Amino acid sequence: MDYVEVRVQAPRELSDILVAELAEVGYSTFEDNDEGFCAYIDEDQFSADNVAEVMSRYEGLGELEFSHRVITRQNWNAEWEKNFQPLVIADKVSVRAPFHEARPELEHEIVIMPRMSFGTGHHDTTALMITNQLGIDHHGKRVLDMGCGTGILAVMAVQLGARYVLAVDVEPWTAENAADNAAENNVQDKVEARLGDVTALAGEEPFDIILANINRNVLLEDMGAYAQYLKPGGPILFSGFYEDDLPLIQAAAEKAGFQYESHRTQNHWVSAVFRQPA
Repeated sequence: MDYVEVRVQAPRELSDILVAELAEVGYSTFEDNDEGFCAYIDEDQFSADNVAEVMSRYEGLGELEFSHRVITRQNWNAEWEKNFQPLVIADKVSVRAPFHEARPELEHEIVIMPRMSFGTGHHDTTALMITNQLGIDHHGKRVLDMGCGTGILAVMAVQLGARYVLAVDVEPWTAENAADNAAENNVQDKVEARLGDVTALAGEEPFDIILANINRNVLLEDMGAYAQYLKPGGPILFSGFYEDDLPLIQAAAEKAGFQYESHRTQNHWVSAVFRQPA
């Protein structure tokens, strides 16, 4: 299955609203740009009429335009190879492709081959999650990475000392990509990539740490399951939503029994840390 990329031109004050609206009709991944944002959806779920209907609700509030294109597996690979630049997160973590030079002076290095998966570290949510991970004790811990994408957070968890990471995603090529990236970073013996959603956790013992960088709607829907699968005293890191949605996420998390600890923001995106009471 290929993706459809919808490129939306909109003022910042409307972009957040449009992202929320598109999330309601099935878009699960978003990337900001200077003109607005891009939204991604499986090709078989795409409807130009749905996008036009969402945009029509806000006519007169600003200049709104959208276009779309299909991104095939082949085109996706060419696109990321052309545009993927190495980066450094929190002055400690190098994220690069295999064809970039290594940065041995940095504490951590993650090598990523994104293929059709999302999560190279360039998106604010991934960078925020990694920054929050750096402040969490992973040593000897059993970790769950929900919505794992490329597996970058799972690799980071192992580098921080995790003994085992279960990386779960609903897209077949994403689960495959996460497994390949685990091998690329020599942590394949500690990372298990599994295809599925939260129901794929059936029979699992609770985890010491949960990483959930997905989107607002999935987080809200699965909040109760996260509470079931997190050990007492364990941290859960959320991202994939805008700053305006933090009160909604916090309310749902606290209703499920989690305690708020902190959050970070970057370009209106959020990563928040909660904890299961001991």
